Amino acid sequence: MEKWTPKHEAPEPLEGPVVATVVGGTVLWLVLFLAQLPFYGWFADRGHTWWVWTPLAGAGLGLIGLWYVRGRDAALKRHAAQADAGRTAPADAGRTAATGDAERST
Repeated sequence: MEKWTPKHEAPEPLEGPVVATVVGGTVLWLVLFLAQLPFYGWFADRGHTWWVWTPLAGAGLGLIGLWYVRGRDAALKRHAAQADAGRTAPADAGRTAATGDAERST
């Protein structure tokens, strides 16, 4: 079993223009579908209609992927904004807590 155990750490995931990549792939699948659609009869005569429907399925899955990556991108931006706000918030929170304690003792 040791020969299948990784001997080094996995690299960090690459972050790039994920939304643009998914949009490009989805458009490519849709173009492939539209390009093959006029030849549907030719594909049907040879029993290869799945060649026409596969790009349509790819475009549909691309739309689902687009919805997913846009949500993921928004969540990452929200998290980064909260982390930035969290760096300044503890100093303010400490002053507020100290002021609140001082007011209660008076």
